[in-house]
Amino acid sequence: MYILLALIAACALGVIVHFALPHRPVRGVALVPAIATAVAAASYTLGQWAGLPESNVWLWLIALGGAVVVSAVAGVVVTRVRVRHDSARRTALGI
Repeated sequence: MYILLALIAACALGVIVHFALPHRPVRGVALVPAIATAVAAASYTLGQWAGLPESNVWLWLIALGGAVVVSAVAGVVVTRVRVRHDSARRTALGI
């Protein structure tokens, strides 16, 4: 049941990361929170399989910290690729 708390917290942190990063309209509203939730689910599950109990702080730091870091990096990468692609496309079309 504690994994639900981790997933809800990761999704909320993903929303915060989404609004903290620039170029929000380029990325879409659900991408960064979805990545954060998926990373938290995977890392929490792996931590449980590794034998970390729910009361261990490291399990929560790995799940939530990893979710924030990976979603922020993914958001920046997706934004840069999209901005570069849009700029090249505008140049090719002569806009």
